Amino acid sequence: MLLPLKGKIAIITGANQGLGLEISHKYIKAGASLVMCARNIDLLQKAQAKLTHNLTPGQVIEVVSTDVSNAGSVEQLANFAIQRFERIDILVNNAGIYGPMGTIEMIDWAEWVKAIEINLFGSILMCKAVLPIMKKQNKGKIIQLSGGGATNPMPNISAYAVSKAAIVRFAETLAEEVREFHIDVNSIAPGSLNTRMLDEVLNAGPVKVGQAFFDKCLKQKETGGTGLNFCADLAVFLASDASNGITAKLISALWDQWDHWPEHLEELDSTDIYTLRRITGRDRGFSWGDK
Repeated sequence: MLLPLKGKIAIITGANQGLGLEISHKYIKAGASLVMCARNIDLLQKAQAKLTHNLTPGQVIEVVSTDVSNAGSVEQLANFAIQRFERIDILVNNAGIYGPMGTIEMIDWAEWVKAIEINLFGSILMCKAVLPIMKKQNKGKIIQLSGGGATNPMPNISAYAVSKAAIVRFAETLAEEVREFHIDVNSIAPGSLNTRMLDEVLNAGPVKVGQAFFDKCLKQKETGGTGLNFCADLAVFLASDASNGITAKLISALWDQWDHWPEHLEELDSTDIYTLRRITGRDRGFSWGDK
């Protein structure tokens, strides 16, 4: 399929730079029309200008300044998209921040809460806003960007870790709520990306983020990290009809052979593979800790 998203309408949050902009680029090349949103309208308009020359007849790019942590702002965005296009086929929840860095007793509490509001509540508000139209259509795709915090502790960046773990479990839960409406909900683990968020860690320094994590990020900066294209390609796949029936999964853009998953829908649907779960003693070969 040369244009797997032809005729589709997608909302992409945090679309003005980095991964959000790369996903927007891939969606345009795949045939979709976009509503790109972020808080900074100037960067959004510059991003729109970069992508406009790739448009084919019938494709449209709209940009809307949106604060995903504000319910009123999110509602205005959804209403605009519905009035402009009369449908919403795809939602990509990409907007996110690291939040404050440092030990929990030293961080600014308001900044910690704000990170939860953007990363967790913002994604939930976006889902809440688009679900009525997706249910009416009896079809839709919701794609949630995850991060290392979803599956690993992140000392000194606790707001980010907490929000990412929570939003993946929310996506898994939402997927079960909307199965009957043929709405697929999945999360992407994008890998170690060299974006502005990496620069924030390096600027914070080893005292705030910990020496080990700082050194890891410095090495990532020097070696280039995971290419944005891996995650953007997965985002196209999850937005396309090729992924129909794949839902409630946390998928690694770099390590999982997701392009072969449509051949294994029954196995994916009948097991807890590629989901968050508790690791028991027996999972690791110990017989003394659980029955």
